[in-house]
Amino acid sequence: MGTNASYADHSQDPPQIDIQGAQSWLTRGANFVIAVTQAEPGQLLKRDDQADEYLLFLPVIGASIEAGLEQLEAGPESVTIIPPGQSQVRVTGSGLVVRVFTHRAEDLLALAGNAAVYADGAPAVAPLSTWPAPHDGFKLRHYRVAENDQPGSNMRLFRSAELMINVLKRRNVTRDVSKLSPHTHADFEQASLVVEGSYMHHLRWPWSPDMNSWRDDQHAEMASPSVLIIPPGVLHTSMNINGPGWLVDIFAPPRLDFLARPGLVCNADEYPLPAGIDLSLYADSGAA
Repeated sequence: MGTNASYADHSQDPPQIDIQGAQSWLTRGANFVIAVTQAEPGQLLKRDDQADEYLLFLPVIGASIEAGLEQLEAGPESVTIIPPGQSQVRVTGSGLVVRVFTHRAEDLLALAGNAAVYADGAPAVAPLSTWPAPHDGFKLRHYRVAENDQPGSNMRLFRSAELMINVLKRRNVTRDVSKLSPHTHADFEQASLVVEGSYMHHLRWPWSPDMNSWRDDQHAEMASPSVLIIPPGVLHTSMNINGPGWLVDIFAPPRLDFLARPGLVCNADEYPLPAGIDLSLYADSGAA
């Protein structure tokens, strides 16, 4: 993969899928693929033979969800974890629908607009191993995001067996430039999805001994909807500009540093950890 970031501006780029008026943009990481769909009322989004769980995030509209013999009505500002197998999402309004899959959704992975970035693999990214199934088995799991607000934190974190989504609180004012949070991740990517407003993403690559490989900082303005894939080792931070904004971060596998902070991941108790994981080793390593 090298050290290239992927900038997918859905307000400018053509969709990878356009079926019956529903336009979907696909952006991948090494271990995941994000599908952002501009849907109309009644639009049906189906998975006939899904290999594992996937996440559904509804920013501003609702949907009827079916999986096996289960059915539920999901409202706006909600996260639903959908089990493996056959499922369908019927949209009840007009707006964005966000689905997040692991790299096992090979049909979507191949269509991603940035697929060429991963033509030689992703050696800097730790591979996604198989994490344990939930304690009570695979089923529909539904969460209203606002009900999981936590005092002193702007994060609302949810995990499936192998994915994690952080539905950050809306920023109603521009972020204070003296209180940004530049940080890096050693061996995993971060996807930052803009669902409302515009953001400026700041990225800085580390210097190697070879000055010929040094890269200039990048400062990318991206409107909604858009996705940025940040490689491991790249210093980064983001801020909303020109008004309110709403950002969602995505990771695969779930972040152990977040899981090491009791109560931070809203549904952490529903899923076991892989054997041999000692969360105390990650307790002090968290960065936004």
